[in-house]
Amino acid sequence: MILLEFNDTEQENDSRVMLKAFFSAAKIVTKLPEDAGEKPELFVQVRVIKQAMPTDDNGDCARTIRIYFHRDAGEDMAEYEDERQAVASGKKEARNCFKRMMYDMLKSLTGRELPWGTLTGVRPTKIVYGLLEQNKTTDEITEYLKKEYYVSERKGKLAIKVAENEKRILDKLDYDNGYSLYAGIPFCPTTCLYCSFTSYPLAVWRERVDTYVDALLREMTFTAQLMKDKKLDTFYMGGGTPTTLEPEQLDRVLTCFEENYDVSGIKEYTIEAGRPDSITRQKLMVMKKHGVSRISINPQTMNDDTLNLIGRRHSVEQVKEAFSLARECGFDNINMDLIVGLPGENEEHIRRTMEEVASLSPDSLTVHSLAIKRASNLNILWDKYKAYSMINTDDIINMTADYAQAMGMEPYYLYRQKNMAGNFENVGYSKPGKEGLYNVLIMEEKQTIMAVGAGASTKVVFPAENRIERVENVKDVKTYIENIDEMIDRKRRFFYG
Repeated sequence: MILLEFNDTEQENDSRVMLKAFFSAAKIVTKLPEDAGEKPELFVQVRVIKQAMPTDDNGDCARTIRIYFHRDAGEDMAEYEDERQAVASGKKEARNCFKRMMYDMLKSLTGRELPWGTLTGVRPTKIVYGLLEQNKTTDEITEYLKKEYYVSERKGKLAIKVAENEKRILDKLDYDNGYSLYAGIPFCPTTCLYCSFTSYPLAVWRERVDTYVDALLREMTFTAQLMKDKKLDTFYMGGGTPTTLEPEQLDRVLTCFEENYDVSGIKEYTIEAGRPDSITRQKLMVMKKHGVSRISINPQTMNDDTLNLIGRRHSVEQVKEAFSLARECGFDNINMDLIVGLPGENEEHIRRTMEEVASLSPDSLTVHSLAIKRASNLNILWDKYKAYSMINTDDIINMTADYAQAMGMEPYYLYRQKNMAGNFENVGYSKPGKEGLYNVLIMEEKQTIMAVGAGASTKVVFPAENRIERVENVKDVKTYIENIDEMIDRKRRFFYG
């Protein structure tokens, strides 16, 4: 247990994320429980004191940051005590200064370093992308990442490579006049152990799917009218698992889309088929008939024991059959998603997965590092699964990158999550010309993405103001269906006032 005390909520989230990165299994509390039988293993105090005089153009005040660590002596550890203080001007510099101070103290305490240093955000490539737009050289960017954020040289080079590819892809787009559309299908065959997305088991919700589609199509039709003066660049149907829809339901959604939107200039038309046990020839042919250009078939692992443990309820053989079927139906742009760090898997399991995937030769590949989400069953039922090893190392991550390179792929998008195994990253690799444009757009937040469906989040980008506004839909399917007029009205009020 780690006891965290702070007097400035701006530092709470960064404190928690940094502590979790170094002590992944530790419970972090801000108040000792009444029944605590012993002192916390680590006691962290964070104090931020604003000075009286403003020091920048925004009138933001200098901040004195004090961090105090104390660890009681135990049988296998010496007593540890440390206190550090620094003064930083302005809010942004105070945050970066604070994170570097805490990192240095935790590094001293544990003897560990983190591959991404002090970076805790979802989109590290946004920093690099911005520097590329300022015409900074790769050497200048690498040095900046090292000095400001303690990023390792290897991760710095990865971020630069990804950002260069993103820039090459996005330079072809007209941000001001274009937009993308996301449609969410929140149903799945089963709920995976690690999943925290809004998804509903199809067996329970099957009788409500038609009603959900009705609501979705109403919102989709209204959104088309909202965006009639803009040019649609990409359409992405995700979830959940969109292929839980029956062929007739899938046909209804895609017919509505094509009847209401101008698809003549669309650059990417993606459906996340996801679960191999939801894919049939008939569904694939419906997608092909409507001109879907890109699909995902996501095994997560190619080890049957792990698939059963994480609740996937399909076999490795079914993955291969679904992939071959998609090729037979004419799909020449197929992505596969994998997760590194799943319970019970070691380096050999992951090597076997990479060998199996390489034999299928997908067009793109996304390698995720397991993130233990608060709302996932893996976290909720932690006592049941904590005995399983959840291994992710530099060697494993490098191995997956080597396999991707051997398949003729380059990294083209990257993002991070809280509580990731090994504090690593998720990377999308692709063969030339097979990159997922929507993936890049959602990472770099350069273009408005309209979103429809339960749990969908519209992001409206105002480039000139460097501002993003969100219009959220409710997550609960029943509430979404019953309040579809209100979901539509949220968009109407945002755009028309």
